[in-house]
Amino acid sequence: MAQRDDGAAFEAARPMLLGLAYRILGSRAEAEDAVQDTYLKWQDADRSAIENPASWLTTTCTRRSIDLLRSARQTRVDYVGAWLPEPIHTSAEHRPDEHLALASSLQTAFLLVLERLTPKERAAYLLHEIFDVSYPEIAAALDLQESTCRKLVSRARASIDQSRVRHVTPPDRQEQLLAAFQTAVTSGGTEDLAALLSDDIELCADGGGKVPTVLHVLRGKAEVLDFIGRALREYWRAYAWDAADINGGRGVILRRDGAATACVSFAYDEHGAATNIYIMRNPDKLSRLSGEA
Repeated sequence: MAQRDDGAAFEAARPMLLGLAYRILGSRAEAEDAVQDTYLKWQDADRSAIENPASWLTTTCTRRSIDLLRSARQTRVDYVGAWLPEPIHTSAEHRPDEHLALASSLQTAFLLVLERLTPKERAAYLLHEIFDVSYPEIAAALDLQESTCRKLVSRARASIDQSRVRHVTPPDRQEQLLAAFQTAVTSGGTEDLAALLSDDIELCADGGGKVPTVLHVLRGKAEVLDFIGRALREYWRAYAWDAADINGGRGVILRRDGAATACVSFAYDEHGAATNIYIMRNPDKLSRLSGEA
């Protein structure tokens, strides 16, 4: 019975652990590794001595995620082109955790802002602001003084608030942009799309050096619309379009013979104008979306 209860405790915590690890790492694959490592440590632990299983699991997963993040940042030094977080399905049947209501904390723009923080700032902020973990628990997880954790969260909050990325744009506006983007790619007509973009729109693509894609950030309407209306139209117009909830917002998965060959998501300002277009082309980061076709 005790073993079954121990298994139930881990399974109850798994959605939160996966959601936390993904937000720390920006990678579903690495998040799953962190959760699996946590499970193995849980299996080896003297669970009779663990008073609060949920807190123990959160601490273990947080520490493992920080270790993986530090390692990942070392390998990204040689990354070809722009690095973007791995896109994930966030529809009801695919959501990574029970915190879907906090859609803004899954947005690509938000995850990219988290990349500017130190690993411990990132973990402390997420634990307190997104997962409502107390400061004493955060201090134990990060092996720091509680006062230090409060400072970490304060600095992270100031950086994130300054970036103004946590906007949840109305669904109808997102659908309007998605339709205009598809029209621009399939027909070359960019007029409707142009009206929905901010003047300082940026387009960023991640191919990981494995597939052809633009290697620098495109800036401004003229450059972005020219790329969409010409380059993307030439290569993408024959692909199957699969509109989907991606990282808490409406996006599209482009498929060839059922396999995901690209994933596009967007960021918006407080007025609903698109400020960023994110294109994922790295096949390693599209493998899970291919499996969901």
